[in-house]
Amino acid sequence: MLKEKLKNHRIILASGSPRRHQFLKDLGIPFIVDVKKIKEVYPETLKHSEITDYLSELKAEVFTHSLKENEILITSDTIVWHEEKALGKPSSTSEAFDMLLSLSGKTHEVITSVTLTTRTSQKTINASTKVTFKELTKSEIDHYILHFHPLDKAGAYGIQEWIGLIGIVRIEGSYFNVVGLPTHLVYTELLKIVEL
Repeated sequence: MLKEKLKNHRIILASGSPRRHQFLKDLGIPFIVDVKKIKEVYPETLKHSEITDYLSELKAEVFTHSLKENEILITSDTIVWHEEKALGKPSSTSEAFDMLLSLSGKTHEVITSVTLTTRTSQKTINASTKVTFKELTKSEIDHYILHFHPLDKAGAYGIQEWIGLIGIVRIEGSYFNVVGLPTHLVYTELLKIVEL
């Protein structure tokens, strides 16, 4: 349905995330990938979804002057918000361990913002999902870090991986948002753009 409506548009996904790539494929949306490196730095005064909104829009800025009339750019950013602090991607395995230990036995939020940009418009949407971990043992955390790839994930974990299977006891909100894209919102907003 959406694929047919998008036939005169070119979707550009500015993300290297294989999970986001798969989501667009699963939604039946044809797209190309174009990732431009930026410094993901935000003002310290920002909190919660303000951070992901800002970074998602920052990723779109580098494309602003090059978008063609029929192109729709999708940029996105995800953080884990825990105890009034943003957890991004860990820079080392020891930082990943500390992050997972801090999430153990507690509830945190996963926030994803998505910015849809055309030559004439820009809209940023976001979703927040509450995730609760059981008490994780140090050996469980070590096993996960050793056998999976926590360094490319906000908060040092992927909900769809082993640690999610054994450790997550409750989710409030969109599961897909935690994986990396609030697909229901992206679908709705793309429909709005093509139906204008």
